[in-house]
Amino acid sequence: MLMEDDIVDKFSYQYPDHPKLLQAEQPFAQILTATASTSPNAEESSASNTISSALMLSKVQDPSFFSNGTDAVGPSSTFFSIESSTNMNKMSSMAFFKGMEQAKMFLPSDNLMVDGRGQKKRFDMDGETEAGMDRSSKQIAMTHTDLEDTALKKMDRLILNEYDGYRGEMHEELITLDNENKAAQQSIRMRGRRSAKKTMVTDFETLLIRCAEAVSSNDRGSASELLMRIKRHSSPSGDARQRLAHYFAQGLEARMAGTGSQLYHSLIGTRTSTLELIKAYHLHMATCSFLKVALIFSNYTIYNAVAGRRKLHIVHYGINTGYQWARLIRRLADREGGPPEVRITGINRPQPGFRPAELIEEAGHRLSKYARKCGVPFKFHAVAAQPEAVRAEDLHIDPDEVLVVDSLFDFRTLMDESLTFDRVNPRDVVLNTIRMMKPSVFVHAIVNGSYSAAFFMTRFRQAMYFFTALFDVMETTFPRDNAKRLLLERDIFARSAVNMIACEGTERVERPQNYREWQARNQRAGMRQLPLDPDILLMLKEKVKNQYHKHFMINEDQGWLLQGWKGRVLYALATWTADDTSGPV
Repeated sequence: MLMEDDIVDKFSYQYPDHPKLLQAEQPFAQILTATASTSPNAEESSASNTISSALMLSKVQDPSFFSNGTDAVGPSSTFFSIESSTNMNKMSSMAFFKGMEQAKMFLPSDNLMVDGRGQKKRFDMDGETEAGMDRSSKQIAMTHTDLEDTALKKMDRLILNEYDGYRGEMHEELITLDNENKAAQQSIRMRGRRSAKKTMVTDFETLLIRCAEAVSSNDRGSASELLMRIKRHSSPSGDARQRLAHYFAQGLEARMAGTGSQLYHSLIGTRTSTLELIKAYHLHMATCSFLKVALIFSNYTIYNAVAGRRKLHIVHYGINTGYQWARLIRRLADREGGPPEVRITGINRPQPGFRPAELIEEAGHRLSKYARKCGVPFKFHAVAAQPEAVRAEDLHIDPDEVLVVDSLFDFRTLMDESLTFDRVNPRDVVLNTIRMMKPSVFVHAIVNGSYSAAFFMTRFRQAMYFFTALFDVMETTFPRDNAKRLLLERDIFARSAVNMIACEGTERVERPQNYREWQARNQRAGMRQLPLDPDILLMLKEKVKNQYHKHFMINEDQGWLLQGWKGRVLYALATWTADDTSGPV
């Protein structure tokens, strides 16, 4: 969190002995004391420490929540059951909010302070509030605790789909979205009729392709001129074409400058509130069918696989926050004859820092607490490791359990054979490991993209077609000035596009394949495809038809459930098992 120097100076001047301020200053004072004797310039030393503290705060918000990093951190494994989660749940979640709220303690927002009862009081720059400053220390401490507790509880409710309070808020947002979309479409039609003869539409597709060709051939003069034209007419807040052109131009400019990796990591490091990102995804799922269909498909498939059985083990690659499993736990709790024993092994790439498994452990604590509330026997095993480093024998597979492997769009970031000529590539290593697990069902959801080709121009064209469809979905379902739309486009879509355009080698982590390529790969690895459940397929078709925009499509081909927009297939799902097993019981 960045703070203006004059605000900090005023507060320090007025409250030099404030106990909270002294507590926060103590570690930095120690550093300054230690370095004063060696630094010839005291101001330089002070500035260095100020930057260090800002960097510490900037790491509080980690958007790896929806991303798949490639940091080569050693594997970490944590196992805990439902009983062990109570005391650690709150402590493990503090990383999302602690640093941000500690900084906010010392800064009044818009000249307002909040007292211990949540009442807002006008802040007087002479150091007085309407209630007096004699209780300020207690108020600040209570406010800090209350804010943490409220934010954490709200985030847990959102992730666990217990967002009854937000459900009403989201319903109102959906009504507002619908009204704003109608008004926007009417405005566009009226504006189009008035200015049809005056306005020349910029052909971004042609400009982008010509610019990519210039960058690919190292024609810097032409590339710079084309980039200037694209940036002049594009905007992150314009229509779908302008937004796509804005982010693609960023990627091309970074590729030409050789700064693709820096740009991508800066996008990963964008400090977006985790709570706001979850809210945006809930709203996105209410207006866009892709992720919702994948979650329902996975949960119903698993529910059917464990019918009549007493133990269920789910191995989830890319579990992140674990938001998928609350609905399944609740459904299993209501199962006739009682719920089975549920064990989830969550596998995530390790986070950088001292707690590589922090994100997965938080998911485990959250789900353990929820399972206890629902009366479902539950255990969770957190594994922080690269997917290809996980072995079947690491997972303590019990033959009495129904074993299900789940991967929703996670394998697109596994390295392929283009970078591993002398050994088995990570993509095939993971599939071989899954075959050795002998799961009853392997639920495999993929991004149906063909923009992983080694040749840049082929990759660029395919990515442009894919992301054009995604931005068109957003244009159709969200108004242009919607903050959640801007957040999703910048933090999710743009990040993937920039990585594909600007990065090469191991830095290029976005490597999707289409469903036919995955089908051949899975079969080579010794997997056998299972037929789609016709009841699940029919239910999903009805849901998409009745609850989503008419341009969303859902279909079936070669045993894959296909999802798309205006005829273009964007995502696909299928179920598999090891070739020497009989499939779900």
